[in-house]
Amino acid sequence: MSFPLLTATAVLPAVGAIATAAVPAAKRTAAKWLALSFSLATLVLAVVVLVRFDPDGARYQLTESHAWIADFGVRYELGVDGIGVALIALTALLIPFIVLAGWHDADPLETGSRRWRPTQGFFALILAVEAMVILSFEATDVFLFYIFFEAMLIPMYFLIGGFGDRAHAHGEATAATQRSYAAVKFLLYNLAGGLIMLAAVIGLYVVAGTFSLSEIAEARAGGSLEMATNTERWLFLGFFFAFAVKAPLWPLHTWLPNAMQESTAPVAVLITAVVDKVGTFAMLRFCLQLFPEASKWATPAILVLAVVSIIYGALLAVGQRDIKRLIAYASISHFGFIIMGIFAMTSQGQSGATLYMVNHGLSTAVLMLIAGFLISRRGSRLIADYGGVQKVAPVLAGTFLIGGLATLSLPGLAPFVSEFLVLVGTFTRYPVIGIIATFGIVLAALYTLVLYQRTMTGPVKPEVSAMPDLRVREIAVVAPLVVLLVFLGVYPKPLTDVVNPAVKHTMSDVQQKDPRPEVEAAK
Repeated sequence: MSFPLLTATAVLPAVGAIATAAVPAAKRTAAKWLALSFSLATLVLAVVVLVRFDPDGARYQLTESHAWIADFGVRYELGVDGIGVALIALTALLIPFIVLAGWHDADPLETGSRRWRPTQGFFALILAVEAMVILSFEATDVFLFYIFFEAMLIPMYFLIGGFGDRAHAHGEATAATQRSYAAVKFLLYNLAGGLIMLAAVIGLYVVAGTFSLSEIAEARAGGSLEMATNTERWLFLGFFFAFAVKAPLWPLHTWLPNAMQESTAPVAVLITAVVDKVGTFAMLRFCLQLFPEASKWATPAILVLAVVSIIYGALLAVGQRDIKRLIAYASISHFGFIIMGIFAMTSQGQSGATLYMVNHGLSTAVLMLIAGFLISRRGSRLIADYGGVQKVAPVLAGTFLIGGLATLSLPGLAPFVSEFLVLVGTFTRYPVIGIIATFGIVLAALYTLVLYQRTMTGPVKPEVSAMPDLRVREIAVVAPLVVLLVFLGVYPKPLTDVVNPAVKHTMSDVQQKDPRPEVEAAK
């Protein structure tokens, strides 16, 4: 029996969460180092998974399958394709930086303060989320996926509601109320999506007689499983609704700005760079593979919603006065690009969408973490409270600029490749949608450069005149991410080599081929 590598990759952070939570309350520093150690060990295992994965091999590799709830046909089945491997690597990479960035976020405000939950709980919850997200990327049993898709809401609820941002202009009581509101809104939206998905999961079992993704796909390909058109469409809508809430797609997005605004910067990164990717990943793995005809039927409507998300998110980002809300609305716009790429039904679009998931995670992490460092120094999230920061903290301002330029997909940085592929893939099949989406790029340049101008340039405001530059720990958090943004922007081939074969399988699932170019290339 081979070593269960995928299980180990998810179990390790779960064990780390338990161990970190068990550290005595007086040993806060020990809990931090323990959490960091487990997150780094998980990263090592994720690298092993990446190395062991053969892009030219079987669709799902490193598979594990064991009977679990036999009476209900539920199995413990894991396996990864190129898309899952890329997102597991992203998750395992970001968690150590999230832990480092949040090193002091759960410390008491003063000695003996009871206004913040124990430090151990903060880091334990982060590791718990990591374990559930990784299992979601690995699960090939639909019911198993559903369990962890929903279970991750619990630690996220406590991270948002119990460890919120300290920079609040209206006092601790008001801040606690707004954190609770954001956490409850996050939970209710995602639970509503999850309950609708549960009905669809049960319906799928009634139709297929199994929860196994591979068995259902084989039965459909072999003709032994046929779904009535209306049945397939209703089941697709049940799955897609839950994933669209998680993604988040307009008009199901309204929980995200509140959640990111009230969270600490590392938790905000955890939400949008890690947890939300489960939604877009699941669209590729489950919606397109299980319901190919319904996916094609719903494509025009989904593309319209995606374009609305792109333009709507970007327009609202332009008008924001709160730094975190601006980044949240920018993320809604970016998720619109990802969903548009998935449902463009072209290999370029889906490859670009997968790269976008990874690259958006990196660029948002840089921008939000630097914003968090900035906010912790000034004690305010309002853009108007800053000015001239680049003169007193040039390294902070420089890295903030790099994160912003990556967000607007500047050529030479990783998100440019993703956005270019998504737009090319969309233009070839849906040119009008592609043209409208392009305006999102213009708006991205506007909100990013205006944010930088108002916070970093101009006269130095008295409140920021003594602001310290990035410290060693903070540089250690952002420097590797900046290097990756540049490396994948210049040389994305290592990532595309892993992703492209998986995209070919997905295109085969929906029986789509790339449109032929109107003008053939000269031979």
